[in-house]
Amino acid sequence: MADITIIGAGVAGLCAAYAACRAGLTPRLIDRNGPPGVHGCSWWAGGMLAPFCEGAVSEATIVTHGQKAAAFWAEVTQVTQRGTLVLALQLGRSELEQFARRTTGHAAISDISKLEPDLAANHPALYFESEAHLDPRQALQDLVVALALRNVRIEQAEAMPDDLSGPVIDARGTSACLPGLRGVRGEMLILRTPEIELSRPVRLLHPRHPFYIVPRAGGVFMLGATQIESADRRGISARAVLELLSAAYALDPRFAEAEVIETGADLRPAFSDNVPRVTIRSDVLSLNGLFRHGYLMAPALATQAIDYLTNGIKGDLIHAD
Repeated sequence: MADITIIGAGVAGLCAAYAACRAGLTPRLIDRNGPPGVHGCSWWAGGMLAPFCEGAVSEATIVTHGQKAAAFWAEVTQVTQRGTLVLALQLGRSELEQFARRTTGHAAISDISKLEPDLAANHPALYFESEAHLDPRQALQDLVVALALRNVRIEQAEAMPDDLSGPVIDARGTSACLPGLRGVRGEMLILRTPEIELSRPVRLLHPRHPFYIVPRAGGVFMLGATQIESADRRGISARAVLELLSAAYALDPRFAEAEVIETGADLRPAFSDNVPRVTIRSDVLSLNGLFRHGYLMAPALATQAIDYLTNGIKGDLIHAD
C-alpha cells in the first residue's frame, strides 16, 4: 500500500518520489506518458545548477534554495562541479558589469584560457566557482533507477488529483492548469563538434542574444535557451535557430562547422513572480511553477512538500490555496 500518490514523472514528480523514499514513505508514481522523455519539458533543460548566476534576474529564494541542489542530485547522478563562466564580448562590457552588480559568489578574471584553453583569452569574464551542472536526461534516468531499486515504478495511466485518495502530490506542470500558472516557451539546440572542448557551462552576455552553452559527453553541447511569453508548442522557430547559432559563432567561430543533432521547444510552467511553489488544497499538494529553475529548485520543492506531509513543517515555498 502506498503512503502517497504522485502524478507526473518529470523532474518535480521524480524528486518528490525520491524525497518520499528518503523520509520512509512508499510513493505511488503515475504519469500518463510513462517514464521521462521528449513529452516533458524536463527533457529539454540545460541542467545548470547555477543559483548565483540566476540571482541576476531571480528572487533571493532561488539563490538560497538553489545552493542545496547539487548535494541532492549528487546522491543519484553525476554532478560536475567546475563552476560557471560568464563572458562578454567587447561590446558587452557594460552588461558584464551590471551582471556582476546583481550577483554574488563570483570573481573577475582577465585570462579565461587558464580555465577554458579553447576560448580566446581576451574575453572579460566572471567565474562562479561553486556552481555545477549535470546531464538532465541522465539525471532523470538515474532517478528512475534509484526509485526502481526502492520498488517504485512509474505507472502509465491517466489520473486526476480529485479522483485519488490523499495525500496526493500533483506535479503535472502546465497540465495542472493552476490559477495564475502560465507557459513560457523555451527553445534549444544540441550541437556536436570534436574541435571544441569546454569543461563548464558558459554564459555569453551578448548585446542582442544572451545565451548559455552546456558541455555534455562526447563533444556534445546544449545551446539555450530562448524565453518567450507564449503558449506556442510548435517546434523551434527559424529565428531561434539563427539567434542561438549566431551567439555560438560569436563565442567561437568553430561552432559554424558543428553538427546540429537535435532541436527542441517546450513550455516551462511559471507563476507571475517566476518563483516555484507548493500549493496546498485539502489533501492535494501541487508542485509547480519551476520556470527555468527545474533542476535547481525541484529538490527544494520536493523536500518541503515531504517535510510538510511527514512533520507538518510549512516551508517558505508552501502556499495555501
